[in-house]
Amino acid sequence: MAILTALAVLAAVMVLAFFRASIWSWLAAMAVFVPVIAIQSRLSADLFQIVIILLATVVAVLGIPPLRRAVVSSFALGIFRKILPHVSQTEQEALDAGTVWWDGELFSGNPDWRKLLAYPKASLNPEEQSFLDNETEQLCAMLDDWDITHVRQDLPPHVWQFIKDKGFFGMIIPREYGGLEFSAQAHSAVVAKVASRSGTAAVTVMVPNSLGPAELLLHYGTQQQKDQYLRRLAKGLEVPCFALTGPFAGSDAGAIPDYGIVCRGEFGGQQDVLGMRVTWEKRYITLAPVATLLGLAFKLYDPEHLLGEETARGITLALIPTDTPGVVVGRRHFPLNSAFQNGPTSGKDVFIPMDYIIGGRERIGQGWRMLMECLAAGRSISLPASAVGGCKLAARSSGAYGRVRKQFKLPIGRFEGVEEALARIGGNLYLMDAARTLTATAVDMGEKPSVVSAIVKYHCTERGRTVINDAMDVHGGKGICMGPGNYLARSYQQTPIGITVEGANILTRTMIIFGQGAIRSHPYVLKEVRAAHDEDRERAVRDFDEAMFGHISFFLSNTVRALLSGLTGGRGIPVPPGAATKRYYQQLTRCSAAFALAADAAMLVLGGSLKRREKISARLGDVLSQLYLCSAALKRFEADGRPAEDLPLLHWAMQDGLYRIQIALDGVLQNFPSRLAALVLRVLIFPLGRCLAPPPDELGHQISKLLMQPGEARDRLTKGMYLPDNENEPIGALEAALLSTLACEPVQARVDEALKAGQLKEMEELLRISEARDKGVISIDEALLLERDYALRRTVIMVDDFAPEELAANRT
Repeated sequence: MAILTALAVLAAVMVLAFFRASIWSWLAAMAVFVPVIAIQSRLSADLFQIVIILLATVVAVLGIPPLRRAVVSSFALGIFRKILPHVSQTEQEALDAGTVWWDGELFSGNPDWRKLLAYPKASLNPEEQSFLDNETEQLCAMLDDWDITHVRQDLPPHVWQFIKDKGFFGMIIPREYGGLEFSAQAHSAVVAKVASRSGTAAVTVMVPNSLGPAELLLHYGTQQQKDQYLRRLAKGLEVPCFALTGPFAGSDAGAIPDYGIVCRGEFGGQQDVLGMRVTWEKRYITLAPVATLLGLAFKLYDPEHLLGEETARGITLALIPTDTPGVVVGRRHFPLNSAFQNGPTSGKDVFIPMDYIIGGRERIGQGWRMLMECLAAGRSISLPASAVGGCKLAARSSGAYGRVRKQFKLPIGRFEGVEEALARIGGNLYLMDAARTLTATAVDMGEKPSVVSAIVKYHCTERGRTVINDAMDVHGGKGICMGPGNYLARSYQQTPIGITVEGANILTRTMIIFGQGAIRSHPYVLKEVRAAHDEDRERAVRDFDEAMFGHISFFLSNTVRALLSGLTGGRGIPVPPGAATKRYYQQLTRCSAAFALAADAAMLVLGGSLKRREKISARLGDVLSQLYLCSAALKRFEADGRPAEDLPLLHWAMQDGLYRIQIALDGVLQNFPSRLAALVLRVLIFPLGRCLAPPPDELGHQISKLLMQPGEARDRLTKGMYLPDNENEPIGALEAALLSTLACEPVQARVDEALKAGQLKEMEELLRISEARDKGVISIDEALLLERDYALRRTVIMVDDFAPEELAANRT
């Protein structure tokens, strides 16, 4: 009987926990089971009475909200306030910025996959598609990356003018101000396509449309500022830049030494104008050398109290014409053989009026919040798009090159070592592009997904680094010899730029993704933190009480869910139907519960020190990231109509992501400071051990085959990149060579058989083709096909060479 009771209690506890029962449900269960257990234990009357009194006390204290708040929650709030780590003003503003989107579902432990699949499908309207097919195509055709990066170190003047005239600088600006008013999806597609042709042009196009004056004006500018600048920005009459980073303050924006002093001075011929004298020194500012309009972040001080009682007014943003006396621009940095305009800007005691502050005087001190709220464009759109564009070029070219280039009479793409590289290229690109489009969808839905933007920026640029490295390995000598015929080397050289900007990837992984996500995306932590900071004690206790008990229920639920789904591998979890995807949804749900449990355990055990445990934070961030990337892959597969040809790409992406989740969680447990807690978590998360495996070799074989032959899957994977149809272009010649190689193989086989049989004697290939034609082995038309094929293959394989004087320094 006792065993049955114990099993009943255990079952009840697990059911209550699993379904996140209310506190009254728990108390009701206690009211039933405690007396039963007491009776079965045959307690004395006095002891039984004590148990009942204690039970009644617990039920009263926990069940009567005012009493619970006064006795339990008030005490817990005091402890929470003591262990809560210090959060700086800039950190707090970063936490408050943006919105929670699908990342909130991933933190829930039980994502609603129907919600993911209900999000709009990525698409462009007719006007956006036309711009992509026409103006963007024309721009790409005008670009000669060797001329841009090696000869000019700049875009040609006619390209600059085309970009301005056609509205590339005004993609995010509304039509009422002369802009294109494109969706985030279109903005992303344009940047990706240009990036597949030239990194320099992509950066030039994307910067005015991401974090900069236009976006800040749209969200925060006064009407006068919008009327004054937005139309000129849209038409390219103003070239904008935004200066935040300096030599002594990179990622730590709160430490920027640049400052402005409120004062009165002369400006525009007028005396006694209220303004600021601003001093700054900034570095790494894209478009600064050619900018006509400088966005500037600085700390504002009012020592004479001209604005009020406060002296330190906080980080403030201003918009300054670069022809303002004292503004210094023009010099350039040289970022890794890229020719986009990037350089320093400085000024010493430059007087500007108060109406140069973006948003006017009421926005003084709100600069960091404004920047954080607008950061989604750079992180969510521009950088992922540029990485994806470069990877589409790498994937399409590597597949074709792997088929055309032969060693030991076999296409190099069929060697298993090269297959591995091609598999990573294809699988990573599929995942990256899925994340790019899903995140742009969020922005178009009106979201400002701060955590998601950090995830997609980090992982697109990091996986982009893997893709370009693999592509260089596939191309070998073709990839390392610079020249007009090399379509990969500049992408390879410039890859660290995207990894460094908009929050360096090391910082993003170790401090931002989980550090921000644990508070921002968690269903209860932000509520608890806000309650702890609330100065109204009654309201603080009430809000903390609600959040704390919700958090306890959340934790217990994920504990049970993690264990049960760990034992079953997620089987039985209700998910969207689909033979190819069902198990992936179930496994991701299991991983979501495990992640939520591990995250809560880390915050509970480590408390405020988790902020300094960057390696553990990074691994938890890795889990959240992979959950998001895998979600994007599933969303893409469904949006594309579940094409069977894409299944190898989907399987690789999902199995790679799930395996990485397992590795990251295992890394958390191996390095968890409390070994007892680590042991308990391991039993709950991996009750049957680590069962997930990386993608098998057979998938790699299928993906490499997919990349090496024309087909719908290959076209879908590289859709949106620039594909020249001119055989005088390196990529055009490569595409033609692939088609030619496939068409000529049966003919070439007959020539090879004749050579093997001794019918042909010529040693050189072209002469042998002629001999085969003359001896009737092949027809005249077939000989012409082989001769053209030989010319194309030679064009593809050969690398550029130069006279020594052409490579000499300062040759001009």
